[in-house]
Amino acid sequence: MDRRTFLGALVSGLLAPLAVAAQHAGKVARTGYLVTGFSRVSRDCRQWRGCPYTFRESGALLRHAATAVCSLSQGASQVCDGASSDGASLRRQNVLSLVDESLIAACLLAAVLAGCTSPVLSESPGPIEMSALSGPRFASGGPDAEGYGASNAYPIGDRTNWYRIPFLVGSFSHLDQILEGRLIRRAPTASQLARMASEPAVRYEYAGETLTLDDYLARNPTTGLIIARGDALLVERYQYARNDRHRFASWSMAKIVTAMLVGIAIAEGRIHSVDDPAAAYVSALAGTEYGRTPLRHLLQMSSGVRFDEHYSGRDDLTRLLRETIAQVGPGGVDAVKPYNERVRPSGTVFSYASAETQVLGLVLRHAVRRPIADYLQEKIWGPIGAEADATWLIDRSGQEATFCCLNAVLRDYARLGLLLAHGGNWRGRQLIPADWIEQATRVRPDQPHLLPGVADPFSGYGYQVRIFPGIRRTFAVSGAHGQWMFVDPASRLVMVHTAVRKQPADPGERETIVLWRGVVQGLGNN
Repeated sequence: MDRRTFLGALVSGLLAPLAVAAQHAGKVARTGYLVTGFSRVSRDCRQWRGCPYTFRESGALLRHAATAVCSLSQGASQVCDGASSDGASLRRQNVLSLVDESLIAACLLAAVLAGCTSPVLSESPGPIEMSALSGPRFASGGPDAEGYGASNAYPIGDRTNWYRIPFLVGSFSHLDQILEGRLIRRAPTASQLARMASEPAVRYEYAGETLTLDDYLARNPTTGLIIARGDALLVERYQYARNDRHRFASWSMAKIVTAMLVGIAIAEGRIHSVDDPAAAYVSALAGTEYGRTPLRHLLQMSSGVRFDEHYSGRDDLTRLLRETIAQVGPGGVDAVKPYNERVRPSGTVFSYASAETQVLGLVLRHAVRRPIADYLQEKIWGPIGAEADATWLIDRSGQEATFCCLNAVLRDYARLGLLLAHGGNWRGRQLIPADWIEQATRVRPDQPHLLPGVADPFSGYGYQVRIFPGIRRTFAVSGAHGQWMFVDPASRLVMVHTAVRKQPADPGERETIVLWRGVVQGLGNN
């Protein structure tokens, strides 16, 4: 028996009873999200005729099992005491018996493996327990919770089904467990974010009604929502049993991070000019239309190169996702080479195309001569005092999918937003040139095709960022299925929103934008 088969048998045998108990006791908020993962590990090991996890990963998972099982056994009695009368829950003694059967074996094996393994991600505590007024507020449900898999503890999908609705909640908060990512280490010391004594009232007008934040959450499949101003958190909410330790998928919110890093690379002289063509840094793009396109036009999504992004499942975006995060193809430059038909002059028409951000990522990787995740960790993640490890999904060549696919806790996304709100300055240290942030978030007079109402019915476009109309400069980045980061520099106000909308481009996005307007109106002048 080889090592993988041996590990598979051990992990499956030890965690299967724990996973069964988890189905019934996992509704305890502090442990439910852990044991769901154990169930998936046990299932995968049974299916694979051996363990699909490395020796290091198996040890880390079993160490998590050993630490979680004690709190699980304590919480089991609470869950079973309140079990429903429909007979679906195990009786108290059965749950505790199942937990106890796994406890000794899991602890022993975890202790053996602990000496020769280390976790891929740094250990983090469970959800922080604070009062409902001053700290994060957690809800186990949300709109259509059953449709999203509530009765199955919001299951995490696998490579074949993670994008299907019953798995969205679990998958969008564990995507780096399904697909391969590169680690971005948290800061040695997390930066402090103050909290208000109580959550401020938020109201907005929508469809002829005056609504509150509670109304919004009751109507929209939001997994996490933070409103911050200055250096303080005003609102922090979670639904669908998500919490402040889950790493939420950014989707296209990551595009602004790519633009931030390009600005830093220019300031450091690693990229000479925003008007250089991409092929000046990526020789393999020489002779291609993307290779001939200036970086400025790639940043502004106006290359003129044909790229179909309509979320049809048969469009160019689907192909790009398969070639990058799904690792179906070789990745790297080969992932963007198929898009080589120029349909209009560069710099004349806005057309949203994720391939253009991936080209920027290739340029950045060649210019800084290291993985982009490492560059992010050094230049931004560490300096802003990120409190948790993050990941960035990669293709088969090791290139980060820079058009999407960061995974981070909600408060660290808020820190990124606050960095933008302060013009690239973090508590006295200028991390990103202020003039770069200014250029990135305004439309130049000589580029009318990027104006609000021209580029898009609701917004204009800058350097990978949506610019809202009006005298007051506000902007945002958005991602599929309802991810948003809104910024109002005048008031240093930020709103980060993660969600599991059922359509990638969902009509419900309009209400999120209207909510932001209400937030600015109510909190932006205080």
